[in-house]
Amino acid sequence: MGSTTAENDHGPEGAGTTDLEGVGRRDLIKRSAALGLITVPTMSFLSACASGGGGDDDTSEDTQGEASESNPFGVKKGSKLDVVIFKGGYGDAYAKAWEAAFQKKWGVTSTHTGTQEITGKLQPRFNAGNPPDIVDDSGAQQIPIDVLYKNGQLLDLAEVLDSPSIDDPSKKVRDTLIPGTLDAGMQENKVVALNYIYTVWGLWYSGKLFKENGWEEPKTWADFLTICKEAKAKEIGGLAHQGKYPYYINVAIMDLIAKTGGLEAMKAIDNLDPKAFVGSDAAKAGVEAIYEVVEKGYLMPGTNGLTHTESQARWNQYKAVFITSGSWLENEQLTQTPDDFEMTFMPMPVLPDSVMPFEAIRAGSGEPFIIPAKAKNLPAAKEFMRMMLSREWSTLFAKEANSLTIVKDGVDTGVSLRPGTQSTVEVSKAAGDNTFRYLYTEWYSEMDTAIQNASNELMAKRIQPAEWLKRAQAAVDKQAKDPDSKKNRRD
Repeated sequence: MGSTTAENDHGPEGAGTTDLEGVGRRDLIKRSAALGLITVPTMSFLSACASGGGGDDDTSEDTQGEASESNPFGVKKGSKLDVVIFKGGYGDAYAKAWEAAFQKKWGVTSTHTGTQEITGKLQPRFNAGNPPDIVDDSGAQQIPIDVLYKNGQLLDLAEVLDSPSIDDPSKKVRDTLIPGTLDAGMQENKVVALNYIYTVWGLWYSGKLFKENGWEEPKTWADFLTICKEAKAKEIGGLAHQGKYPYYINVAIMDLIAKTGGLEAMKAIDNLDPKAFVGSDAAKAGVEAIYEVVEKGYLMPGTNGLTHTESQARWNQYKAVFITSGSWLENEQLTQTPDDFEMTFMPMPVLPDSVMPFEAIRAGSGEPFIIPAKAKNLPAAKEFMRMMLSREWSTLFAKEANSLTIVKDGVDTGVSLRPGTQSTVEVSKAAGDNTFRYLYTEWYSEMDTAIQNASNELMAKRIQPAEWLKRAQAAVDKQAKDPDSKKNRRD
């Protein structure tokens, strides 16, 4: 995934050990102790229009085989599967490996498309009632999940999730997943998108640059600003962000809000509270903290006008100390990162009187995979997704994309990851149950876009924090007027 919403999905934003606030941390620790893994995400911010959808009755006779205990959906040998993969931070080599394995087992050939132009390539197909069979709907040009759902174009994935696990047929597929990771793909209590990759979000820096300058990881915002000040004196930017995709700077803003005000401040935004932003001390503190970076000239020069890859490449050239991103960053930057860079992940530093500790991180599932309701080969699409949630395919993904999936104990021992990904594991261990995850990005794409647009203006100094709060609250209030919004709520 590349940005879960920027051009990686990433995508884009699980649950705690028992609920939505922290995602299966104990499961992650158990796996990472043996491997050293963690993964990635996805978010979205393009809206798109769509036309109506259909259901399982659209399956043609050409693709329906005979169902059996070992073939629960009736995959038909000799049929074809149309697969579209967002080719972002994770690339698409993993999907090609999956497709080869699928063909070997079922005799089903695949048409493979790897692209970053998800909306451009797929919106016309959805509108024409001719969508692919399975899609990794991620990146900056993601078709928003809520838009597709409202237009009846997504299959309810309950049948897949309630089918027997390939690894242990005595269990349902859903019972083999990290608790809470399905929540991000829910619309009106139905799972319509499978967020496949386990992701963390926060700040990244170069261990080499830190050592050369004698810096220590900043745990407070004051210490963060001190490093930015020292960097500026050395003609190095303090903070880089992917300016053309303000999803990324919202990682920092929204993390600060959640860590300062706690889970209640986060839930107020997801639940469209009339004081989610205006009237929220945490929101005010969070956006003012980011604006201080802008006002003091600590941004990397030019970062506001750069794409995610452009900004990240300059960061890899030591032109900035910090950058915001998710755990897909290392894999996305493999060709740009110097061998001795020592890419390192860290949680967002805390403001004074923060409810959450420094160690708290945003974590959950990203990179949404969907099965269109009008897919021509529904039996094969369902089985393909069931196999995605097997240990074999989860391990294939880890090998190809340096990331973990939502499958519990889903990677064979012996799979090693790079330094940055390993650092996400260490941070994740330190966080324990102190994890959080916003859901408004999946539930309300129009609201998400409006907040991102306000952040774009803020970073360019065209508006100040008070105006940002007004615009963000206006986006919340507008969304709250939609009757369908009452169907989504966090307790």
